[in-house]
Amino acid sequence: MIIKPDYNLKCVYDINFDDLENQGIKVIMFDLDSTIMISKSGCYRPETEEWLKEVNEKFTVAVISNNKSEEYIEKVQKISNFTVIGHASKPNPKKMKQYLDSLGVTPQEAVMVGDRPLTDIVAGKLLGCKTILVDSINAENENIPTRLVRWLERRVIR
Repeated sequence: MIIKPDYNLKCVYDINFDDLENQGIKVIMFDLDSTIMISKSGCYRPETEEWLKEVNEKFTVAVISNNKSEEYIEKVQKISNFTVIGHASKPNPKKMKQYLDSLGVTPQEAVMVGDRPLTDIVAGKLLGCKTILVDSINAENENIPTRLVRWLERRVIR
């Protein structure tokens, strides 16, 4: 099933990096809003910032976001020690493929991490990389309609 992730985790902090290294993963591509940053906030939580530094020591890290605001993407790029790509048009994997090609990395050496099965996971699957679905980094504070949509999406992939 194209929307079923390889891993379905509670949050990004649950990712087993040793396991990914053992599988030959070199690049981790993250969705931005709701995956590693509170949606539209333009800043990382302090614990996420520290966690991303550790991830960036082991892997090449990139953000692949559907956000179309150049101003927002530039703001995030300024506070990030890795590539931030906006206007990705996921589930189309084109920008992800271009990024991996620029690094000389195959899709089999990459993983896509995101909070949305219909965009992030499908994009990763179409690209041919591993996929990790996580819950929103701000799940405890999301509104009820958003939580309902997330619940429905996850029911579909079971």
